[in-house]
Amino acid sequence: MTPDQHPDRLLAIAAHPDDIDFGCGGTIATLAAAGTEVTYCLITNGDAGGFDPNVPRSEIPRIRQQEQRDAAAVLGVTDVRFLNYKDGELTITHELRRDISRVIRQVKPAVAIVQSPIRNLDRMYGSHPDHIAAGEAAMQAIYPDARNPFAHTSLLADEGLEAWSVPQTWVVGYEESNHYLDITDVFDTKVAALNQHVSQTADMDIAARMRPWAASNAAAGGLAEGRLAEAFRVLDTA
Repeated sequence: MTPDQHPDRLLAIAAHPDDIDFGCGGTIATLAAAGTEVTYCLITNGDAGGFDPNVPRSEIPRIRQQEQRDAAAVLGVTDVRFLNYKDGELTITHELRRDISRVIRQVKPAVAIVQSPIRNLDRMYGSHPDHIAAGEAAMQAIYPDARNPFAHTSLLADEGLEAWSVPQTWVVGYEESNHYLDITDVFDTKVAALNQHVSQTADMDIAARMRPWAASNAAAGGLAEGRLAEAFRVLDTA
């Protein structure tokens, strides 16, 4: 499969609600509309997020889960899964690798989208420690864990989940991208999805924030002036 072909199943893995929509919401909308079955795997509930002091902190996980489901629905995604790890405290553990491997084996994706496991010194916001940990844990789950029937043996022995090799992995936020997907026609859909994350974006002009970034990606990818794009580092992980 080449990056320009539409995968039958795609699994997007990220640390927090809204991460996938910010990083590749246009790509998700494009592929979902083309018939790709998309699953979101959110490692945390975003319980350290939200800015309103009048909202009880105990309510934040429920609020952010629902915001993510609503945002995903705008993009055409109904399968949204949460691993319920603690926001702001994410580390790469055997348990996290197992839990991501479980979802990989359940979904059997042709493509996995993950966050960059490498700190970008030019983009502080793209290098949240949870993002880096999520990216590295996902990469370790893709290789070697999910494909190895002798790793996380309880997944096969107790849950009947056969090993699965992810053919292709797309990394979001990596400095050296090699694939650019035109999202011009779905840019407004991406903005609409991000606006569902009210607890995070209520005071934010999403379109004004996202458009220059998407235009920069398009220019880097050699697209025509005025086009908008999302960027990935595509890896052959078969």
